[in-house]
Amino acid sequence: MPAQPLDRRVLRSRAALEAALRDLVAERDLNQISVADLTKRAGVNRSTFYEHYTDVHDLAVAACTSTYEQLVAVAPIPHGTLGPDGRPLANPMPGLFAHVAAHAPLYRALLCDEGSARMINHLLHRIALAARSSLAPAEEGPRDGTSAVGTPSAETPHDPVAAFLAGAVLGTVIDWLRRDCPGTPEEIGAAIWPYALACAEATPGIRRAGPDQPGTSGS
Repeated sequence: MPAQPLDRRVLRSRAALEAALRDLVAERDLNQISVADLTKRAGVNRSTFYEHYTDVHDLAVAACTSTYEQLVAVAPIPHGTLGPDGRPLANPMPGLFAHVAAHAPLYRALLCDEGSARMINHLLHRIALAARSSLAPAEEGPRDGTSAVGTPSAETPHDPVAAFLAGAVLGTVIDWLRRDCPGTPEEIGAAIWPYALACAEATPGIRRAGPDQPGTSGS
């Protein structure tokens, strides 16, 4: 039976609570935000909050999904298509760090010392899935294995290379945020890129572009 569309009042309540969360994480640590803070800022009552979310962290996952997906889209995972010389044709890592810098208060609140383990695990899962798809051998095609909520499904094969890349990417982001983002995105990207290249070059069967098939550039 097809799912029924959500009532407009439900959509308005969720949108108001998610907007309130985004505002508040720019002002204070996530663990200092209460349900009362959120409902007051959103203009809804406490029972409405619990109709949609189990706790503040549950709301934060929902509110930040679009921002997480932006990060995954620009994460410095070597793309599955390489140039004729076997090297990725562009360095996407400055785009990653530019994205993080543009959303620094949000990412710092969610990922650093006073943040949420649930958030970190969610993002690790998403980056690992992007890495797995990127590093698929040509004969396999893109690797996937997502559940409806965007985390690995039970059928997702174990992929230690994708897990290694996800941990390296997220660890670098968290360290940079903790240090108040020293250096430009271009400088950080250039410093880290050789290590990402090494992972790509060590992955067997990775696709290479021919003379008439340019590689995909990062942004």
